Formats: sequence, C-alpha cells, structure tokens
Amino acid sequence: MSKDPRQIIKLHLTTERTTRLREENNEYVFEVDKKANKHEIKRAAESLFKVKVEDVRTMVVAGKLRRMGRNEGKTSTWKKAVVRLKKGEVISMFENV
Repeated sequence: MSKDPRQIIKLHLTTERTTRLREENNEYVFEVDKKANKHEIKRAAESLFKVKVEDVRTMVVAGKLRRMGRNEGKTSTWKKAVVRLKKGEVISMFENV
C-alpha cells in the first residue's frame, strides 16, 4: 500500500538556516508525514521533483505550549526531513526563494 508522494511531503521549509543548507550542502528541508519513514520520503522526493536523493535525515519536532490570554494550548508535534541530493542535482522551484 503506497502513499501518494504529496501526502508524504507536505511543505518546504524556508528559513535562513535551510537556505544555507541548500547553498552549501545541497540539502532541502521539508515537513513530512509523521508516519513516513526514510525510504518513503526518499521515493516521494525523487518522484515529485525528478531528482536523485543521496541521503535523508529525519527528526520529530515536539509541540510547544502556547498562550492566548488566559487560555493555554499545545501545538502539534510534527516531523522534519533533511534531504540531501546527489552532486549536480537541484530542485529548481526552490532556487529563487
């Protein structure tokens, strides 16, 4: 039972740190499905962006406590993946970001 790649890779994360990772190490950072493993993330990135993936690192980002006046809540826990592409490969849609 294979998932749709668009359900696995949810969002591209763009920060100063992720921009530096992309420029120096050819690594792209995505928010991914919490249940997806490294093999599924690699297959999804290769099929969505038509590139060759060298390595995938994942981490679970814990939710944080947030307050709005008196009310207190917690944001959701989510999973982040750092995808390193093979030398010479780029994802062109994120190069001008």
